[in-house]
Amino acid sequence: MVGVYWQIYLFRQISLLRAAARSTFLLARKCRIARLGDLPGSAPAPILPRTGEPRTLNLAVVGAQWGDEGKGKIVDLLAPRFAVTVRYQGGPNAGHTVVFDGRTHALHHIPSGIFHEGVRCLVGPGTLIDPDRILAEIDGLQAGGLDLAHRLGLSARAHVILPVHLLLDSASEDDLGSSAIGTTRRGIGPAYASKAERWGVRLGDLGHRKCVEERFERALRCGLGERLRAMGEAEPDPSDIADRAAEWWQRLEVYTTDVVSEVHDALDAQQPILFEGAQGALLDIEHGTYPFVTSSSTLVGGICPSLGIPPKAVDHALGIFKAYATRVGAGPFPSEEMGQAGAALRENGKEFGTTTGRPRRCGWFDAVAARHAVRLNGLDAMVVTKFDVLAGFEAVRIAVAYEIDGERTTTFPATTTALARARPIFEDFPGWEMASAGASLDDIPANGRKYLDRLSELCRCPVAMLSVGPSREETIFMPDGMLT
Repeated sequence: MVGVYWQIYLFRQISLLRAAARSTFLLARKCRIARLGDLPGSAPAPILPRTGEPRTLNLAVVGAQWGDEGKGKIVDLLAPRFAVTVRYQGGPNAGHTVVFDGRTHALHHIPSGIFHEGVRCLVGPGTLIDPDRILAEIDGLQAGGLDLAHRLGLSARAHVILPVHLLLDSASEDDLGSSAIGTTRRGIGPAYASKAERWGVRLGDLGHRKCVEERFERALRCGLGERLRAMGEAEPDPSDIADRAAEWWQRLEVYTTDVVSEVHDALDAQQPILFEGAQGALLDIEHGTYPFVTSSSTLVGGICPSLGIPPKAVDHALGIFKAYATRVGAGPFPSEEMGQAGAALRENGKEFGTTTGRPRRCGWFDAVAARHAVRLNGLDAMVVTKFDVLAGFEAVRIAVAYEIDGERTTTFPATTTALARARPIFEDFPGWEMASAGASLDDIPANGRKYLDRLSELCRCPVAMLSVGPSREETIFMPDGMLT
C-alpha cells in the first residue's frame, strides 16, 4: 500500500515540475517577444537600431528565391551598421555584385561588407574555398586599393576545392547530358561530397604536407582512382597535390583563422554580426527543388551548424526577393515566361550570371514559392530588388496559386515531379512608368505601390526596403520599416 501512495506522490511532483517548466518557457518566450516588439498592439521593433543607438542585434540576410536576388548590394548597404559580416555556406558558385562610384565589383568568396573600413569579413567553416579563385579575388581587391591583411579571415575548418573536384563536376554534368543539373562547374558538389566521405582537405591542412598526401591517397583507394580511370583521366600524384597545397598555404596562411572563436568572441562582446547567405531558399539541399539544388543549406537555419553558434545568436532574418523571378540551370520554374515578356525581363534586368555569364531564365513573381521561403526562414521582413525593371510593362503578373492535376493549391509541392506539373494561376496588375529611378517612395507610381502591397500581403511579410537600381543611392528604405 505504501508503494502505491509513493507512486501517487511521485506522479504529483512530476506533474508540478512539468507545469512549472512550461510556465517558465512561456514567460521566457513572452519576454523575448516583448524584446523584439512583437506583442499584440505594439509597434514592430526595428531590425536594426536607429542611428545613435547601441548596435547589439544580429541579422541574417538570405536569398529567398533561386539565387541572384541582389544580396551583394543589400549586404554592402547594411554592412556599416555591423562589426562583422560572415559568409556561412557555399563557395565560388556565389556571385555577389556591388556597384558604387561608377564601378561594378563581383565577389565570389569574400563577404560583401569588404568595401567598408572597420568591418571584419569572415568566411566560415561551412563554406568551400577554391584557393586559386580566392587569391585572384584578393589580388583584384588589393589592386583596387583595399588592405585586406587585418580585415579578411578565412576559416581553417573550411574545405578546399581541389582541381580534381572541378574535373569531377564537369564530367558529371557532361555524363547527364540533357538531364544535367546546370551547376556552375565550380566543383561545389564534389567538394562537399569529399567532405562527407572524409577525405576532403581543409584550409588549415594545406600547411601539413603529410596530411594532404594521406587524405588524397585514401581518396584514390576509396574509389576516386577507379572513377578517374573510367573517365579516361590519369590519377593525380598525391605528391603533386601536396606541392600545390604548399604554394597556396604560403599566401593564404596570413588570412587563416579560427572563425568560430572569432564569431563567439563578437557575440560575447555584443558586437553586431551580419550573416550573409549565398544562393537562395529554393536551392537549399533539403528544402529546395531537389535534385536541382546546390549542395549546402542556404536557409537561416543553416547558419548555426555551419558557424557553430546557437540559434539564439540570430536575432532577425531579412529575405531578398527580386520583383520578378529568375532561375539559372535546369529544374521546374512554374512562373517562367517563355515569350516576349521573359526576353524583356532578361534584357532590361541584365539577367546574366555573375559567376558563369549564362543567361537566366526569367518569369513573373511566384508568391507560392516566396511564401514557402518566408516560412522556411522565419523572415521578419523582405527586400524587393530590381523593381525598376518592371517599369514600362503594360501589365505585370503575380503567380498567386498553382493548379496541379486539376486542383488549386497555394502550398509549395514537396516533390519536383509535382512542381513540374504545376500550372501558375496569375493575378494581373496594370503597369506603370517611372521617369527616373528615384530615391523616395513618392517616386513610385500608385500602380507600383499596389503591386508591392500585394506582394507583402501574399508573402505575409512586410517590405522593408526597395531597390530601384544597381547603385547604393538607388535604394528606398520604407518609412517606419524595420530597416529605418
